[in-house]
Amino acid sequence: MKPPRQPLVGFPDVILHAEERATKQHSRYRAAKAGDVVAADTLASELTSSPAVTQLGELLEQQGAVELVPIHALESEGVNEIPAALANVLSRRLGLAINRSIVQMNSVGHTGADGFRRLANQALFAGTVREGRHYLVVDDFVGQGGTLANLIGFIRSQGGVVCGATVLTGKAYSAKLAPEPAQIQALRTKHGPDLEQWWTERIGFGFDCLTRSEARYLEKSPDADTIRNRLVAAGPAGSAEDPGAG
Repeated sequence: MKPPRQPLVGFPDVILHAEERATKQHSRYRAAKAGDVVAADTLASELTSSPAVTQLGELLEQQGAVELVPIHALESEGVNEIPAALANVLSRRLGLAINRSIVQMNSVGHTGADGFRRLANQALFAGTVREGRHYLVVDDFVGQGGTLANLIGFIRSQGGVVCGATVLTGKAYSAKLAPEPAQIQALRTKHGPDLEQWWTERIGFGFDCLTRSEARYLEKSPDADTIRNRLVAAGPAGSAEDPGAG
C-alpha cells in the first residue's frame, strides 16, 4: 500500500507553537512522546502559543465547520500522545471538534531517523472522512513534512478539504510544505527522469508531490544511485522486493 500524496501547491504554512529546543528539553516531553497522557496534556498546555492560536483562528474563520485531526503515531517507546494533547488544547481554545477516527496504520520509526529512513518509510492512514468537510491536521513535530503531507493526501483522496496544519514544534524552514517549481526542476535535471520513475514505482508518488524539505534533501544527494541504494537499505521492503533493483 502506498500513500495517496497530492501536490501541496498553495497550502498555507504550518503553524508552529514552540521552539524545538524548549520543547525537547521540557521535563514532560519524553514521557509524553512515550504515551503518558498526563505528561502530554501538561506539555501541550504549557507550550501552546497564544499568537499561534490567533493565527489558527484567522486561518479558519472563513472555513465554516472544521475538525481537528491529530496524528496518533506508534513510536518505539509507545503511542505518541503529544498530537492528541495539542488537539485537546486547540479544541478548547478554538471551539473545534476532534476527529478521532482517522488513524495512522503503521509504525514508521521517524523519531531520530535520518532523511532516507523517513523517505523510505511512509506513514499510511485510514479512517472516516466526510466529503466536503474541512479539516486541520495536528502533529507534534514537522521536519521533512512527509507525515503531514501523507495525512493531507489521504484526507483529500477521500473528498475532505484540508485547510491547514499545526504542530507543537519543528524546523522553521519546514513550515512551508510546498516546494518551489524551480526546486523540482533542479531535482529532475540533476538526477534524470529514470530516478523519478523508479521513485514513483517504489514510493507511490512523483516529485511534484514532495514537500519542500524532501525535495531539498534529494536534490542535495550526490547522485541517483546513492538515492536508490540508501532508500532500499532504509526501507521495510528490502532490495529483493525493490521494483527498480538491477
